[in-house]
Amino acid sequence: MATRINSDSSRKSASDPTRITNRSISLRLLGPCSNPDTMDDVTDLTGDGGVIKKIITRAKADALAPSVDLPMVDVHYEGTLAETGEVFDTTREDNSIFSFELGKGTVIQAWDVALRTMKVGEVAKITCKPEYAYGAAGSPPDIPPNATLIFEVELLSCRPRKGSSLGSASEERARLDELKKQREVAAAVKEEEKKKREEAKAAAAARIQAKLDAKKGQGKGKGKGK
Repeated sequence: MATRINSDSSRKSASDPTRITNRSISLRLLGPCSNPDTMDDVTDLTGDGGVIKKIITRAKADALAPSVDLPMVDVHYEGTLAETGEVFDTTREDNSIFSFELGKGTVIQAWDVALRTMKVGEVAKITCKPEYAYGAAGSPPDIPPNATLIFEVELLSCRPRKGSSLGSASEERARLDELKKQREVAAAVKEEEKKKREEAKAAAAARIQAKLDAKKGQGKGKGKGK
């Protein structure tokens, strides 16, 4: 749908926009950025406003976090253009999972910066300025030049790097299928809870309306008696 942008921003090849970078980077996995400017749950991860992270759902205190030993991450995300709110990429439609290794330059720089500050179970809104996303070139046709991007990202898991043998590939597919099933079950539970809340709300409204109707009926009866 979009393009891989080389360092000269002129040579391109097909790739997914959330999974590429517009500059050559090699980030070391050191854990959270040092001395970030923080206000409540909003953090300027780069110190220049280039990558802003807002925590939507906090992870458990003892949750795992990406590290040198756990560089592989699985995420669920949706990306929108800050200017228009238009969704340009999402895993929500098919409940898919995107996996990649941090620090290898296979995603935009903002993701390499932000994901290493997250914990498993955390959901965060990540605002990425063009310098940390696709820059002046953009990623046509979905991402225009100099576009600020907003991602809502959920870190599902982090794990050690694995080999590429057939056995490990099969295990990886099984693991991802299991993660997908777990998400589907969780989504179904949330939907059922939402349905019950709506039914309870409707029932309460019906009871209130019934009482109001009953009072109106009593008032009319008294008026006729007089």
